[in-house]
Amino acid sequence: MSAMGPRERMLGRLRAANPSAPAPVEQLDGRIDEHYDGRRAPASNAQLVRAMQAALTTSHAEVWCAEAAAWPAQLAEKLAAHGVLRLLLDPASAEGAALARALPAGVEALPFARPLEQWKGELFDSVDAGFTVARSGIAATGTLVLAPDRGSPRSASLVPPLHVALVHADTLHADLHAAARAERWADGMPSNLVLASGPSKTSDIQQTLAYGAHGPRWMWVIIVVAPAAQAAAATGPAA
Repeated sequence: MSAMGPRERMLGRLRAANPSAPAPVEQLDGRIDEHYDGRRAPASNAQLVRAMQAALTTSHAEVWCAEAAAWPAQLAEKLAAHGVLRLLLDPASAEGAALARALPAGVEALPFARPLEQWKGELFDSVDAGFTVARSGIAATGTLVLAPDRGSPRSASLVPPLHVALVHADTLHADLHAAARAERWADGMPSNLVLASGPSKTSDIQQTLAYGAHGPRWMWVIIVVAPAAQAAAATGPAA
């Protein structure tokens, strides 16, 4: 028999504290699924893309759709125009390698190849942008689901003033519940997930909104779509 995980141990303690309480977790999960399924309208992938764009734009992120063959050159040109000189990326990933090949000579691609303690000052002071690839996206809120790893740790999306994220259209979910169920989060989650819905923002007591106080000042999001889907995503109201 496999050892109990944290979820099972917590439920066991709750049941032991109140033996008369109903225990069927599966029944509760089913009721939650029914609730969200009943309020969620069916949506095509093109509708999810449009909803994702609309939500991200509302959160002051810059977002556009691009085909798989075109986005590296488009992004490289945009980075150079923005004045980016040092870009943090994971060259071991397919997307990171594609972007590194497309960068002009004036933009340096930096891997996260050293422990943070060894180059913290350099990272905070001289890296202009960080590039990440989202695990998935949540269309209702314009949220990117990032799963940090050794090549692309949390710092890549949280420290540089510009966070550039790539998300594939076929990984978009309607809402958080749909994402958690489709990706089977209950069966085992990574040690850390970062949910990013726009650039960093905060406000003072007078409700004056400021960007970049606690993280990236700008966020760019590229949604990678199939050739036929790009035109569909650009037309019609968001779902």
